[in-house]
Amino acid sequence: GGTPGPTITAQQNDTIIVELTNGLLTENVAIHWHGIRQIGTPWFDGTEGVTQCPILPGTTFKYQFVVDRAGTYLYHAHYGMQREAGLYGSIIVGLPDGKSEPFTYDYDRNIILNDWYHKSTYEQAAGLSAIPFQWVGEPQSLLIHGRGKFNCSTLTTPSLDAGICNATNPDCEPFRLIAVPGKTYRLRISSLTALSALSFQIEDHNMTVVEADGHYVEPFVVQNLFLYSGETYSVLVKADQDPTRNYWITSNIVGRSAPNTPPGLGVFVYYPNHPRRSPPTTPPPPPLWNNTDPRLAQSHAIKARQGYIHTPPSRSDRVIVFLNTQNTINGNVRWSVNNVSFALPHTPYLIALKENLTHVFDQTPPPDGYDFQNYDIRIVQENRNATSSNGVYRLNFNSTVDIILQNANSMSFGTSETHPWHLHGHDFWVLAYGEGKFDMFNDPKKYNLVNPIMKNTVPVHPYGWTALRFRADNPGAWAFHCHIESHFYMGMGVVFAEGIDKVGKLPSSVMGCGETQGL
Repeated sequence: GGTPGPTITAQQNDTIIVELTNGLLTENVAIHWHGIRQIGTPWFDGTEGVTQCPILPGTTFKYQFVVDRAGTYLYHAHYGMQREAGLYGSIIVGLPDGKSEPFTYDYDRNIILNDWYHKSTYEQAAGLSAIPFQWVGEPQSLLIHGRGKFNCSTLTTPSLDAGICNATNPDCEPFRLIAVPGKTYRLRISSLTALSALSFQIEDHNMTVVEADGHYVEPFVVQNLFLYSGETYSVLVKADQDPTRNYWITSNIVGRSAPNTPPGLGVFVYYPNHPRRSPPTTPPPPPLWNNTDPRLAQSHAIKARQGYIHTPPSRSDRVIVFLNTQNTINGNVRWSVNNVSFALPHTPYLIALKENLTHVFDQTPPPDGYDFQNYDIRIVQENRNATSSNGVYRLNFNSTVDIILQNANSMSFGTSETHPWHLHGHDFWVLAYGEGKFDMFNDPKKYNLVNPIMKNTVPVHPYGWTALRFRADNPGAWAFHCHIESHFYMGMGVVFAEGIDKVGKLPSSVMGCGETQGL
């Protein structure tokens, strides 16, 4: 009945059991445990079409997995574009008894940021698949932990129930965080936006970044925290300002022009002020939406904390370059990787690979790169056609793989969008960010092999590139995709298969669709 869903709290090495009953009458469902690597349980990753068949209406499915690392993680729907309808929540994993973190705080709070559309995910998906193409547009609201606002007077059709458009409704109260003066708060801030990159700030308060995607960060101070969909951070905030007033908490869109989307507003309440007392100021202005410099600076600033560095392998066994482009296929607008747009098969990959059902998806692997010497990333390409494929990248087990995410111009003049890429089943080392076209001869010399942060979600900035390294050491089939709902729906993703012969016996509960019936 609410969103976000309940927070799952656990301790490192606990086994979490979730019994999920699908009470939706007309929708399938699957839930992905975002940031949990599913070591030994690849069939419970929760990615429909990759690791399991969907959970049908009226049925119950049991997820069971170990949380092997402390940190801040997420869960969310991974079926169609269902996540953006509100099916998401947090997973907070604490350290084992007797262990302590490398920073101190008095209180621990959790905030999920999101964007919100009035159109249903079905209407949006139908528009994205239509000819002519109908883009989803910018969101109507930004939510701070499930709460946002919308100016009903802007509606051209009074279709919304008058009760919904009632600003005095207590459900319309903004998010409030009550702070005791002088105390330090660990805020676990994450983003599960459908589209938007965000800037988060607390008026007149500095934030010290200490964790990203479950890994300790060498602390650095920001006024604005930039978040891309699928990322989690912990920041420390001290309630050290004038305690006689309250302060704004704001969320703003960056990376896209969205003049009609109001900012997300919350209130940082200094106890014992009245929680409903508005701050005496106007909300602080957001960073310029199209200024990428501070966003790049934050990306560069995130390094592993001294004493908690996982040193990456010094070299890789394979380099795969992913050119991110927008294309057309048979009149449909699609997103592609190396001019190949991803399509899910009817039989989930993990089952097809384990049972050797070679005919249910394309056995030709997608390309490892593009014509980087001749491709101009800064222009709208003349030939914008792409092909569609459901082939997978087969990785040698335990090999070290480098991924270069290369951004480029979309089909709109002068436009290159920010794409947050999320890897299932692994963390990766973030070796470098760069501007322009990746130079495979010289740019690897700039890699940070000393203290790179490990993450599971990372942005590729406009007209830029991001270099990642990971070990293919987790048997299974794992999605790697843009975490923007519409972009993944439009084909912006790939699947990695590794160590399939080491995957244990698949539970029958993940079967039942495509050619898995009767297995």
